[in-house]
Amino acid sequence: MFSWLSRDENGKQDLFENVTEGLKKIYKAKLLPLEQHYQFHDFHSPQLDDPDFDAKPMILLVGQYSTGKTTFIKYLLERDFPGIRIGPEPTTDRFIAVMYDEKEGVIPGNALVVDPNKQFRPLSKFGNAFLNRFQCSTVASPVLKGISIVDTPGILSGEKQRVDRGYDFTGVLEWFAERVDRIILLFDAHKLDISDEFRRSIEALRGHDDKIRIVLNKADMIDHQQLMRVYGALMWSLGKVLQTPEVARVYIGSFWDQPLRYDVNRRLFEDEEQDLFRDMQSLPRNAALRKLNDLIKRARLAKVKNDVHAYIISALRKDMPSMFGKDSKKKELIKNLGQIYDQIQREQQISPGDFPDLRKMQECLMHHDFSKFNPIKIKLLEVVDKMLAEDIAKLMAMIPHEEVTAMSEPLIKGGAFEGVEDQISPFGYKRGEGIDAGAGEPEWIVNKDRYKYDSIFETLGPTDGKITGAAAKSEMIKSKLPNSMLGKIWKLSDIDKDGLLDPDEFALAMHLINVKLEGYDLPAELPDHLIPPSKRDI
Repeated sequence: MFSWLSRDENGKQDLFENVTEGLKKIYKAKLLPLEQHYQFHDFHSPQLDDPDFDAKPMILLVGQYSTGKTTFIKYLLERDFPGIRIGPEPTTDRFIAVMYDEKEGVIPGNALVVDPNKQFRPLSKFGNAFLNRFQCSTVASPVLKGISIVDTPGILSGEKQRVDRGYDFTGVLEWFAERVDRIILLFDAHKLDISDEFRRSIEALRGHDDKIRIVLNKADMIDHQQLMRVYGALMWSLGKVLQTPEVARVYIGSFWDQPLRYDVNRRLFEDEEQDLFRDMQSLPRNAALRKLNDLIKRARLAKVKNDVHAYIISALRKDMPSMFGKDSKKKELIKNLGQIYDQIQREQQISPGDFPDLRKMQECLMHHDFSKFNPIKIKLLEVVDKMLAEDIAKLMAMIPHEEVTAMSEPLIKGGAFEGVEDQISPFGYKRGEGIDAGAGEPEWIVNKDRYKYDSIFETLGPTDGKITGAAAKSEMIKSKLPNSMLGKIWKLSDIDKDGLLDPDEFALAMHLINVKLEGYDLPAELPDHLIPPSKRDI
């Protein structure tokens, strides 16, 4: 068991068996007192409980109506789940947390937020209007043993739909975004549009850019020329909404179990699906690192909020010796909060990205009594600084060990993820293609073009049935592959390692060159089915 020891101020030893247990202890002992002192939970994020640290990795699906969010979940699970509704109209009218349980069913929102074993208790602050639109669907799917998935209502166009929700939709999204491991934004390739509410929803996810992945779904509904134009339009639209210089990663595909309408891009869809699924499969392995990263962000935000409160309190005490004019001074401070941010940034050397959103902070301050702000406590800040400098560093040292342990455990299994590592059926990813072509066949795959390779071999002047490396090089460089790759092909082809190539070895070399020219990777070791029959006893 990998662990580390630390001593608190009283000399007591803490034994942290794993990263999750360590995060729980340092949060409660060192960060939570600072949050409570400066009312962090009223301004930003509710208090974290044990289920927040213990929860499985969670994926949040966000998109406009009829972009395929619910169908995407069905595709992953390869089955329906309780409460599923799919259709071309806006069908999903609620937040649905799809989680694992041997007993399948639906748990209503009001019951869900009082369950001490679930991480949804803070959602009660959004009221009954939201809780009536929130449920948990429990499914006995092997996929959900590794992850949980949150389906969201389709985002509509127009102000009426936004107002009539009856609850703070973007606020709920922000709550989930802070706690999930991955946020998948889905777009419909043949109905590309970013409504005002969708724009606001994406803006609510700002600050969690590292969690966001973008999926251009239903890409089989358009041909290759239209797909190119839609992809360009999507990137242009995202550039205006995300407001980041980095290019977002977009996965293109058709995530359902129906025939492809245009299958000219089948290979592209398969490659993109594999990339997306592998990214999702990495979530359980990286869960501890994600929780550690989120706690660091939370600690930095709490420290900045302390500086903002401390500045406001000092301004009140300096400029308001009496109780008169208090409200006008409060409004003035809130109006000039941007200048306060600038001053704190200069004095404390804090990055602009660490500050809470200016508009939201101003709205929160309007509803608080400044006189009830607690004075600054240097000791609380010193404890958090020490936590970031020492405790977090020690937990970081445990991450590689936990990742190695996770590597030995199975990734997400079942459902559509079975196809990621499918080595049994002929329909596995790249089965029967490239280097895998000919596997399981009685005939050596190289013999299919053997007549061409043998004729070339004879023109190279073989001696005693073999050609020299120089002779082989003169032919192999015609492929225009780099010397490093040709050297690898030579090593794979020279089975008997005598520095010469016989007809079988030369034919194998030419076959490997063609495999590489077709865009496939070459292995470090030659697969058994590519070894020439005459060499299989060597």
